[in-house]
Amino acid sequence: MIKIKTFIFNEFQVNTYVLSDETRECLIIDPGCNDSLHKSELREYILSESLKPTMLVNTHGHIDHIAGNRFVHDAFGILPAIHEQDRFLLGLAQHFADLFGFTTELSPEPAKILNEGDEICFGKTVLKVFHIPGHSPGSIVLYSEEEKMVIAGDVLFSGSVGRTDLPGGDHYTLIRGIREKLMTLPRETVVYPGHGPSTTIGEEYDTNPFLRCV
Repeated sequence: MIKIKTFIFNEFQVNTYVLSDETRECLIIDPGCNDSLHKSELREYILSESLKPTMLVNTHGHIDHIAGNRFVHDAFGILPAIHEQDRFLLGLAQHFADLFGFTTELSPEPAKILNEGDEICFGKTVLKVFHIPGHSPGSIVLYSEEEKMVIAGDVLFSGSVGRTDLPGGDHYTLIRGIREKLMTLPRETVVYPGHGPSTTIGEEYDTNPFLRCV
């Protein structure tokens, strides 16, 4: 069974997730920790739970979701995994940080490139990768059929969807991907977004104003 620990980090209030199971292996998703307090919070949780980080995954390459990549690498010896189409954003981190007056460190290069249909494994847990562009070219979602849960990044939120006015964004592409790949999942599937509270596929199918034409 997956245990999900949520941290809310940096000025953009990013949801950073640590997923673990009974083996104590864990997956770190979208580390937004960009100051000493948040870095310490993430480190202390992993150490106190005796977890072994085996993989770092970025759901996409926007600065708020990758700000802690360097820290996670230095602290736990793991490199990022990201979709090929967002790889270029890792190298632009400092540029965007300067635009927003944001503190970050240069992300290390990814050790793994993720694609549609790939499986991410830690311990006894398997997550399937869905590529759903539109918020960014390489946005991905992680799905556990067994646990009926989705880590959605900035693709789908409670009552909203990812913004599409940033470089590489496309609203039609995003909505089509959500309809075809997420709204077809079981209604009880829990959605853990990149910002804000969790929701369910059923709740979004019924009430999300961006998806009423589904």
